[in-house]
Amino acid sequence: MLEKVVIANRGEIALRILRACRELGIKTVAVHSTADKNLKHVLLADETVCIGPPASKDSYLNMPAIISAAEVTDSVAIHPGYGFLSENADFAERVEKSGFIFIGPRAETIRLMGDKVSAIRTMKKAGVPCVPGSDGPIGSDHDETFRIARGIGYPVIIKATAGGGGRGMRVVHSEATLLNGLNSAQAEAIAAFGNGQVYMEKFLEKPRHIEIQVLADEYGNVIHLGERDCSLQRRHQKVIEEAPAPGITAKQRKMIGERCVAACREVGYRSAGTFEFLYEDGEFYFIEMNTRVQVEHPVTELVTGIDIVKAQLQIAAGERLRWSQSDVTVRGHAIECRINAEDPRTFVPSPGPVRLFHAPGGPGIRVDTHLYSGYSVPPYYDSMIGKLIAYGEDRDTAIARMKNALSEMVIEGIKTNIPLHQEIFNHAAFKAGGLDIHYLERRLGIK
Repeated sequence: MLEKVVIANRGEIALRILRACRELGIKTVAVHSTADKNLKHVLLADETVCIGPPASKDSYLNMPAIISAAEVTDSVAIHPGYGFLSENADFAERVEKSGFIFIGPRAETIRLMGDKVSAIRTMKKAGVPCVPGSDGPIGSDHDETFRIARGIGYPVIIKATAGGGGRGMRVVHSEATLLNGLNSAQAEAIAAFGNGQVYMEKFLEKPRHIEIQVLADEYGNVIHLGERDCSLQRRHQKVIEEAPAPGITAKQRKMIGERCVAACREVGYRSAGTFEFLYEDGEFYFIEMNTRVQVEHPVTELVTGIDIVKAQLQIAAGERLRWSQSDVTVRGHAIECRINAEDPRTFVPSPGPVRLFHAPGGPGIRVDTHLYSGYSVPPYYDSMIGKLIAYGEDRDTAIARMKNALSEMVIEGIKTNIPLHQEIFNHAAFKAGGLDIHYLERRLGIK
């Protein structure tokens, strides 16, 4: 097993990684910015290293500082968590070249799957269903662009090849607005990613967002852990996730899961990963692969009993997967609410001191958070401050337990989106399940 690991992240995921390391007897090094010296995992880690000022670019995105922290603490591996450098192929490469283990896929795999066009080509080759599209970047020939759009059929969506978080994306409903949408997407892509390359896909009107969790080791052993439904979104950011996905049959799960496993073998995948799909009218359409642990991994852990973060650490240590596909059984239902420090109506971030924090409890309740009474939420980072997860033997029980937990959770001193979650759980449409990705924005009147 790995002797000592640098946790190159912050917040709830850093604490989650620290707990998994402790269970496996691994020593931990918490790297942190000057703004994060009082983070829970920093207070609990075996060693700490300050890697820079509050701005992410000077701390959590500072590759030399993180690698230096591994060197001075005699660590053997670096876990990037999610966000920040977790899907940065250059970082993974530099970590490995510096003599450390990167807890995640190989750099070439991250690079391959990080470019949406190359990822789609790879998935098509592996037999994974994809959204009809341009089969490559859009060039400068406008006549060809119009021809591609007509072939796909309107509406179409233009996406940045290096995109994420909803940036560099434009929906085009007619030929008259195609070039304007193309130019806008390219300009936003250059500003956000330094890469103006875009591609085109069919825009599905009312799809759901379904994703498949996979685990793969160095030796070609791959399993999938079923699906999650992440359709409750606001501006392409997930709000609520659940597993299994309502309405997805065991036959569908087996079919799409097996194709994802085959794709992992095709690219020589290693570690945890997630295949993301749009799902409409009984069909799955691949959109991207996340080559890291997901925010919503706890719902899969609760319905399968498999600790995904511990599995990442074991795989990085060179161990073989401890499960075969026949060992994986989905039992019960789990739902996760992302708890954000923000105004529940305007969504404006709400940093500041937490005067009082009380975590809910009871059967089937899990709270992943770095909050504690007296902690001050800094204004420099993402507004997510925790995740509330409820498990039950069926979906109705999980919903009932979540409603109880939301009513019990106390966070005083800052605003949170708990009232929004409480409202959603009272929607008849949510209780019925199977909502599309545009539902929440329609309900909230967001354009």
